[in-house]
Amino acid sequence: MDSKKIMELDALALQVTDWKRQGKRVVQCHGVFDLLHVGHIRHLNEAKRFGDYLIVTLTPDHLVNKGPHRPAFPQHLRAEVMAALDVVDGVAINRWPSAVESIGLLKPNVYAKGPDYRKASDDVTGGILREEEAVRAVGGEIRFTDDVTFSSSSLVNLHLDLLPPEVKSFLDGFRKKYTKDDIFRYIESLKGLRVAVVGETILDEYVYCEAMGKSSKEPTLAVLRRSQELFAGGALAIANHLAQFCSEVEVITYLGERDSQEEFVRKSLNPRVRLTAVKKPGAPTIVKRRYVESYLLSKMFEVYDMDDEALTGIAENSLCQAMESSFSKVDAVLVADYGHGLMTSKAVALACQKAPFLTVNTQINAANIGFHAISRYPKANHVCIQESELRLEYRSRRGPVNAMVTDLERRLACERITVTRGRAGILVHDQKGDFHQSPAFAVKVLDRIGAGDAVLALTSLCAVAGVPPDVSAFLGNLAGAQAVTIIGNKTSIDKALLLKAAEAMLK
Repeated sequence: MDSKKIMELDALALQVTDWKRQGKRVVQCHGVFDLLHVGHIRHLNEAKRFGDYLIVTLTPDHLVNKGPHRPAFPQHLRAEVMAALDVVDGVAINRWPSAVESIGLLKPNVYAKGPDYRKASDDVTGGILREEEAVRAVGGEIRFTDDVTFSSSSLVNLHLDLLPPEVKSFLDGFRKKYTKDDIFRYIESLKGLRVAVVGETILDEYVYCEAMGKSSKEPTLAVLRRSQELFAGGALAIANHLAQFCSEVEVITYLGERDSQEEFVRKSLNPRVRLTAVKKPGAPTIVKRRYVESYLLSKMFEVYDMDDEALTGIAENSLCQAMESSFSKVDAVLVADYGHGLMTSKAVALACQKAPFLTVNTQINAANIGFHAISRYPKANHVCIQESELRLEYRSRRGPVNAMVTDLERRLACERITVTRGRAGILVHDQKGDFHQSPAFAVKVLDRIGAGDAVLALTSLCAVAGVPPDVSAFLGNLAGAQAVTIIGNKTSIDKALLLKAAEAMLK
């Protein structure tokens, strides 16, 4: 293996410029190349015949969208394997999710893709069209190889033991029942939905610190503050997730009369999300400030800035008026009740009476544990609840979950109940009385904050659209697996990445 072939992108760009000055044609291939196989070899050999030099750019580990268990091999090993091939003249790790930016930097004469990309409509990410535009912008052309293709994802799924046994067993059964085209159709069926989200705005502030040690005179941990980030969480994060999948989203919430941070809130919302916010007199917009050890991203402690007393008077009336006006224009209402004073008894009654389809989630947190439960709501079409929240409702630490779910379904006349169970995955109960269990798919966990909201968003849309409960559990787990790789709520769930992950896991 010639280690000189492996370069930083900028160094590779200089090398390409030098080759082109010599009158040589440079061909670029791009991909994950996670498990090198004969299809890759034939593709690279044919691509080399389009020019004089062949360069390969590799998707970096943290941007691989082949499912939560991928890549099988880290980027430095994938680069080493590429560099060992005589047909390859240069290798670099990309810095972006697609090849668009690296094409602009490297300016190849030819950008080569495999035959499975000839039909652009088959690429769920739409990336091939952007890559074709990018290569033409630098004076190059896109060409497709013609040899037989193989699937790295299929080989990894079948022959590499990357997933826990329960996940492999689940996927074996799921593949027999559904194809990736089935899953894509179900996701596309969500597109026309109009949804209102009612819930508290929560801004999650991360203060990154470096631990210094114990204070010399007090039993206190001393830390050095390095940086901070502010994320749009709570109902805002849920609305942003929904906007990736459906046509219209309105978020109905409250902001503080003081320290409202309204400008940040509006800038943080997806353009397809409409904000309707009442002002809470004398209160700030809720900020949950988390002090985070910057190396391992371990949370040390939290400080809440909020007034969680219930809305009253003009603010409560404004909220209920906004809810009633919105409910007549949407297909579904998703109530994310964090127990911080938005959902008063009057607002709860209105949601239960007027929502065309009601999803409810009541979240427990440090401020409301023991005082906040799903039983505040007399009925709902769909309930999404975390297992610990369900157990708190029934005061049952170790009782059978299925029995509690069945009783809750009867009490609230639910059409569907989704229970998130952390490492144990997702349990969905439907009107037929059936239970559908999907194990958790997450392999890499950076941050669990907001993961439940991502699951809530997608499984709620599935419930509204009548997506089969086992498919809802599958998609919910994919959303959760993507969410735990996102720090805070820095980005929302990406529909294209979720589609690609589903496709890879079903091969």
